[in-house]
Amino acid sequence: MQTGENAPTPQRIGVPREIFPGEKRVATVPDVVTKLVKLGFAVVVEQGAGALADLSDDAYVQAGATIAPNAAALWSGSDIVFKVRAPVAEEVALMHAGQTLVGFLWPAQNPELMQQLAAKKVTALSIDALPRTLSRAQKMDALTSMAGVSGYRAVVEAANAFGRFFNGQITAAGKVPPAKVFIAGAGVAGLAAIGAAASLGAIVRANDTRAEVADQVVSLGGEFVKVDYEEEGSGGGGYAKVMSEGFQAAQREMYAQQAREVDIIITTALIPGKPAPKLITADMVKSMKPGSVIVDMAAEQGGNCELTEPGKAVVHHGVTIVGYTDLASRMARQSSTLYGTNLFRLTEELCKTKDGVIHVNMADDAIRGLTVIKEGEITWPAPPLAAAPKPAPKAVVAVTEKKGGHGHGSSGPMPTKTLAVVFGLGALAFWAIGAYAPPAFLGHFTVFVLACFIGNMVVWNVTPALHTPLMSVTNAISSIIVIGALVQILPPEAGTNGRPDQLIQWLAFVGIVLTAVNMFGGFAVTRRMLAMFRK
Repeated sequence: MQTGENAPTPQRIGVPREIFPGEKRVATVPDVVTKLVKLGFAVVVEQGAGALADLSDDAYVQAGATIAPNAAALWSGSDIVFKVRAPVAEEVALMHAGQTLVGFLWPAQNPELMQQLAAKKVTALSIDALPRTLSRAQKMDALTSMAGVSGYRAVVEAANAFGRFFNGQITAAGKVPPAKVFIAGAGVAGLAAIGAAASLGAIVRANDTRAEVADQVVSLGGEFVKVDYEEEGSGGGGYAKVMSEGFQAAQREMYAQQAREVDIIITTALIPGKPAPKLITADMVKSMKPGSVIVDMAAEQGGNCELTEPGKAVVHHGVTIVGYTDLASRMARQSSTLYGTNLFRLTEELCKTKDGVIHVNMADDAIRGLTVIKEGEITWPAPPLAAAPKPAPKAVVAVTEKKGGHGHGSSGPMPTKTLAVVFGLGALAFWAIGAYAPPAFLGHFTVFVLACFIGNMVVWNVTPALHTPLMSVTNAISSIIVIGALVQILPPEAGTNGRPDQLIQWLAFVGIVLTAVNMFGGFAVTRRMLAMFRK
């Protein structure tokens, strides 16, 4: 960081109040303001910007921000502007040359906005254009953050409209069956919905064109419903692609069957730059049971259901169709916190010197991807990312096949003849030890072998949920120690030369105590860890 006269003047980050109808989110929260100030920035928040997210002006002031009395004062006095929604015409009019705008701009859907911003000679970073395939960009991925909130909220809205328990119950008044929920699309929003619905006790099914998400669906407590048609559905950037007519026909047949069986359908299917695909037809809605619910998360892009009305909850054929376009905004405080954190991580990348001045580095793949306008020049779309180099093929070592079907170094099962030879040699060695070793050694050796066997069988037959792999090994060793120590403490058998001296007995006693502390303490810690995951 530069000091003295050469130190750059810190830039001012402005956070205006969102004026889009129904938008309750705000681009940053007081906790994030504190972090931005530590990076060297001055933060200005428009009066009442966080009111709809339950964030007061006083909270921003205490975090280090100043309050602008109106939008004109904020826009004119800010070098950088953080927004949630794309600016409308009256907000663009307040911008000035050299300003930097960060927010959801959707350049593909808003070409006129791109021209207006370019005419203002500003730099615009569209957070929705971030290359999601870059692992280092995940901390800035606001699309994922908002999709997770929306998926959770979709289940809440479905439960509110459903009017019945999600989990099955048996009461004195009768039996209540669990609700059946079908999730169309298992992206970030779909997975969040699956987790929320499963946690409420519903029977959850899900489908996606990308076969690789099946394991994720199952891990969250859902059942993956496969379309009876083989076709790969993965598109670029982690999205799904447009499928063939044959696949779509098979998919519609599967959706029709699910519509007849389930109580709730939540659709999440979106394809970048295209209208939302129509997955649920009017006939499917008509076939659903009265009182069923459809939550169409793609309503803002036209909807996945033919009967969806964006922004409204309507009823057709006894089925409630929820087409709200502000699901993330309905959890404004949570959404604002996550979104503000995403923008803070982006700011860290733009201001690595921590001097309160951002630098838009077009050589950085992540920054280049989300920079749609640079100093008045439209730079969107970004060039495709270079493909990751393929790993060099491993050298193939020739293996000479031996008689019996297993080559040298093979990890396959041992041939029968070899196994017989090994057991024969082992038996011969054991006979030699018994014939020539002293009686005391043979007794100790027998105890050692039995201790190893018992320790292995006792610990490895315990369900893995009760211990960690590390505890499995340490408990096996502890079992051997305990058995050996007990042999030294217990009274001698008749005909032996007497008990060991007291020093050995005390050492054995100490060994038992320490081993018991290790074993029982380990299980106690494991039990506490498992209790953290119980509801």
